[in-house]
Amino acid sequence: MKEALMYIVNALVNEPQLVKIASSEDGNVLRFRLSVSPADRGKLIGKEGRVIKSVRTLIQSVAAAQNKKVFVDVV
Repeated sequence: MKEALMYIVNALVNEPQLVKIASSEDGNVLRFRLSVSPADRGKLIGKEGRVIKSVRTLIQSVAAAQNKKVFVDVV
């Protein structure tokens, strides 16, 4: 799942070498913390949060197949 998130985020940003994903797992709950360059943060979040909402929806659909709950935070 982390690989899928990395693939999606790298496709969206201009500086993929600066993307870092930290993850923590507590039972069936996964939490991903995305760190991107300040110039790419707005691009990843999108207008009114539409892009990051779509990314979260995609990752949540992958997690649902594994009976897990996922949270994606941009730091």
